[in-house]
Amino acid sequence: MKKLIVAAALAAFAAGSALAEDIKVGVTPGEHAQIMEKVKDVAAKKGLNIEILEFSDYVVPNQALADGDLNANSFQHQPYLDNQIADRGFKIVSVGTTITTPMGVYSKKVKSLDELKEGATVAIPNDPTNGGRALLVLASKGLIKFKENPGLKVTSADIVENPKKIEFAEIDAAQLPRSLDDVDAAVINTNYAMEAGLHPKTDAIAIEGEKSPYANVIAVREEDKDAPWVKTLVEAYHDDSIRTFINEEFKGALIPSF
Repeated sequence: MKKLIVAAALAAFAAGSALAEDIKVGVTPGEHAQIMEKVKDVAAKKGLNIEILEFSDYVVPNQALADGDLNANSFQHQPYLDNQIADRGFKIVSVGTTITTPMGVYSKKVKSLDELKEGATVAIPNDPTNGGRALLVLASKGLIKFKENPGLKVTSADIVENPKKIEFAEIDAAQLPRSLDDVDAAVINTNYAMEAGLHPKTDAIAIEGEKSPYANVIAVREEDKDAPWVKTLVEAYHDDSIRTFINEEFKGALIPSF
């Protein structure tokens, strides 16, 4: 009988060990890293051990994922991922939504877009997807105008009306908060704004509307999309405790998209 009990215990231990899995998830600093720390705790209870790696830009996390240096990443919205796949041929897919981070316009020189003078310089991200998103935010506030139904992949060349003759400075997204001393305004992604101590709800002079197609996603390699650990990772992120954390910690600056 004792042998049977020991054998059963060893089998159970072996089965439990088999369920445990280690993965590496890439994030950008700020809210994506903070939330993933909480997801890590939830996932650990489900047998999934997450090592979190932070990246300071938007390009390397997808390359690292494609190269196999990461198992997943959580930092980008779907249009950006679509653009990366089209441009670089990555075999990467999204497997779940995470948060929506409304883009904001910030300034140290004016308190509203109306105060921008003719010929003012406005900094926007230099990557096509977030740059287009920034321009769409400005268009939604009446600062510029595009032709009808411009789509998401707009550039400054698509502007048909620019009454204030705004000059657009294209800068790396991570460096935009630092540009505020040198430009009249900057359109900044929420993660980089908050990392710099800027809160969208209180510091932005204009903010993206709630109806946005820019929900962030968890991405993995195509070959892994049906792996059991992927399901566990998504379930951990979509746990009610994560939704509560997002709402309480970020006080409306971020919107859970699950």
